[in-house]
Amino acid sequence: MKTQSEIDKYWLGEALKLAEQAKACGEVPVGVVVVKANQSISRAFNRPIMDNDPTAHAEILALRQAGATLNNYRLNGCSLYVTLEPCPMCAMAIVHARVERVVFSTTDPKIGAVCSIQQMFDDQRYNHQVKWEQGSYTQEAKQLLQQFFLSCRQLN
Repeated sequence: MKTQSEIDKYWLGEALKLAEQAKACGEVPVGVVVVKANQSISRAFNRPIMDNDPTAHAEILALRQAGATLNNYRLNGCSLYVTLEPCPMCAMAIVHARVERVVFSTTDPKIGAVCSIQQMFDDQRYNHQVKWEQGSYTQEAKQLLQQFFLSCRQLN
């Protein structure tokens, strides 16, 4: 039987593959997998540029797909695995969806809303508290983002 740490590492690895797909499409490399009962119920990567939609963050797309899969806007009992600490928009959507747990690879020192700039999941004023932790592939996710932004700067 696998430990929770091994399970988390597996799903974050799957999210990292999605982040690589985002990068290949010219999007900020962020990938997400939503899991319930150790089964993937949705997967997404960032698509704001491709979709001309500022809300098309990986988390939002994965939450929409998970809701459709479960036929419910409440994602009770679900875990969300993401390569980058969620921003305020995504963090609030995660709270509203009642996601049980979020595991992310790397922090976002510029706009992270879990532990970097804000601590939205720890705010007791919200009607739902999301458990969270930083998991595996920290360096890989960080390096993927750094490479992406470096290539963007070199193009300009």
